[in-house]
Amino acid sequence: MKFTDRVTIQLAAGKGGNGVVSWRKEKFVPKGGPNGGNGGKGGSIILQADNQVYSLEWFRNRRILKAENGMPGASSDRQGRGGENLILKVPCGTLVKDAVTHEILYDLVDNKQKVILCAGGKGGKGNACFATPTNRAPNIWTPGLEGESANVEFELKLIADVGLVGFPNAGKSTLISAIADVKVKIAPYPFTTLQPNLGFIQRENYTRVFIADIPGIIEGAHRNRGLGFEFLRHIERTKLLIYMLDASGIDGRSPTEDFKVLRAELLAYNPEMLDRPSLVVLNKIDSDEAAANIYEFRETFANEPFMKQHLFEISAERGDGLEQLTNAIKDLA
Repeated sequence: MKFTDRVTIQLAAGKGGNGVVSWRKEKFVPKGGPNGGNGGKGGSIILQADNQVYSLEWFRNRRILKAENGMPGASSDRQGRGGENLILKVPCGTLVKDAVTHEILYDLVDNKQKVILCAGGKGGKGNACFATPTNRAPNIWTPGLEGESANVEFELKLIADVGLVGFPNAGKSTLISAIADVKVKIAPYPFTTLQPNLGFIQRENYTRVFIADIPGIIEGAHRNRGLGFEFLRHIERTKLLIYMLDASGIDGRSPTEDFKVLRAELLAYNPEMLDRPSLVVLNKIDSDEAAANIYEFRETFANEPFMKQHLFEISAERGDGLEQLTNAIKDLA
């Protein structure tokens, strides 16, 4: 299934039902008077966050959504039935924006959190509402009001405990397949991952640490190069960042330079992200070139705080070092 994380949609709440004109027509009641009922309220459009929904796929081919109109009133002072509310379920982490101004209207983070996006229109009044001592036979009614409408954009920012940050082909997909309960596409070429993957590690007390494997970053991502913002916004909510570095130096790159670029991109996009807890992972230590690249990395960043406890050397493909890394993730996330 395609992972959809941004949609624009037009919403319209239901119109209120019209009031009616009606008269009592009962035997032996010559002056029955008015008994036209009020119209029912139009249905509202309600947005609800649901942690069992993982993308905005349901909205992908829907451009206009409307709630049900209220029913008109009836005789004998009967009020029309109210229109049914339209409840739209979205993933936790969904931003609701004005489609024109891009102003953030709501941020749905918590499971079962609800907001009324468009309120249904009020029902009109029947002629029974207009009876007075001086006007006992009103022949007037009012129409129901139109419901609210909106043109909005839904934007999903994944809510995960851990975000994997790395260049394409650094081994993020292999890592999440090895340590988390998820199967993802893996291949030896860049941009294998074109959509986020979510997996989890289960602690001994049965709580879960959710990990997001996001498409690879490249230099200039903060200027929307490559997958750009499509990558970066998905790690804004994570509690722990894992810098995934390729120790093999494939394509002439080095983990030392890759790490510098990754931190520079995060700094340019959102400086607060560099203040979050993080782990640094040197992957593919089983390659012939790894030893020299790891030595250079350790020499370059010898005085960095993460070097003492938060640097891990692994082979995600062979499984080397994964137990120690997994334990650290459980402790910090």
